[in-house]
Amino acid sequence: MSRRAQVLSLAALAVAALVFDFFFAVRHGFFDLNVYYGAVNYWAEGGNIYDFVRGNSTYGFTYPPFAAFVMLPMAVLPWPVVVTITCAATIAVTVWLLRRLLGKPGWFELGVFLCLAAVFEPMRETFLFGQVNMLLVGLVSADLLLLTARRSKWAGIGIGLATAVKLTPGIFIVYLLITRRWRAALVSMLTAGGVTLAAAAIAPDTSREFWTAALWDTDRVGVLSFISNQSLQGAVARLDPVHPNRILWVSLVLLALAVWAIRSQRAVANNDEMLGLALTGLVGVLISPVTWIHHLVWAIPAMVLIWRRGAKWARIFVVVAYIIMCSRLVWPFEANFDNPVYFVLSNMYVWLTLAMLFVTPALAPQAEPHLGRVELGAPRPVKLPRSVRV
Repeated sequence: MSRRAQVLSLAALAVAALVFDFFFAVRHGFFDLNVYYGAVNYWAEGGNIYDFVRGNSTYGFTYPPFAAFVMLPMAVLPWPVVVTITCAATIAVTVWLLRRLLGKPGWFELGVFLCLAAVFEPMRETFLFGQVNMLLVGLVSADLLLLTARRSKWAGIGIGLATAVKLTPGIFIVYLLITRRWRAALVSMLTAGGVTLAAAAIAPDTSREFWTAALWDTDRVGVLSFISNQSLQGAVARLDPVHPNRILWVSLVLLALAVWAIRSQRAVANNDEMLGLALTGLVGVLISPVTWIHHLVWAIPAMVLIWRRGAKWARIFVVVAYIIMCSRLVWPFEANFDNPVYFVLSNMYVWLTLAMLFVTPALAPQAEPHLGRVELGAPRPVKLPRSVRV
């Protein structure tokens, strides 16, 4: 394809993506970012950040105190500036992550994937809610692909910081432990614990409120059976919203963890850090009690790897999965999931995420030696004197 044809094709795809989002994306008005903004300003004015509730809603600040300190600059920045910085950071992280996952793509390939990302429902929800999801994905991915894969002494610090901001990335600490990267796991735990203790020392009352009350108040995050909760817990809750079967949920979680642990250990044995990243992102959203649709940006690494590495049938699967996860398919069943067919359709994102845990392919032996592989420090070949060479 000529350069002119590439430019025209990419421009047409970008317009199509914008038109699609214009008609199908739900305008959230940066709702979650507005919660962060209001809570931080309320806190800066002397209130308890966990007492803040956004007007005309039941939603308040649900993150650990360290996250509040990270967001504290919002207390002195105007709202339009906060929105601009958040959007720019989300786009920048997305560009960087796609470049890593695609293996240093050309501008045309990168542009195509960015357009596809723009209409992916978890991504557009993250963007329009003003969520921190992609920033955490970027922090963890940079840690694994740039630091842990190269055995840097700083490996684990990004995972630790992400866990201190929002507890769910803590699954990556478990990933480091089961793959026996003891130093990186220790660094991540010390980082998470250190900044959490520092936040507690600076704001002891706030920290006490979070760890003893706010963390355990499930009403703060919404109803488990709400259609946007596309985790295993959400699927089980939709079987019986009043009395979800905890034994069934725990059994499914243990099954998912077993598959993840086996595949992750094999991935690291094969020096395939990208697969480890993808699998851990998938299992994290599956086992979390609450996984809103915008949290499913953690599935992006798996979807890209399936497209890059997969056989023809796997590529067909990921195309179908992508189309479904752009379509808002689950929402028509928001209030009606007691019919067996409706139940299956209402949990479609759960099934697709679970399937990706099995389908995401491993790295072919000896392939892509410099992208997301653990550098094992193999010795350089020794030069023999000319007299003993064969």
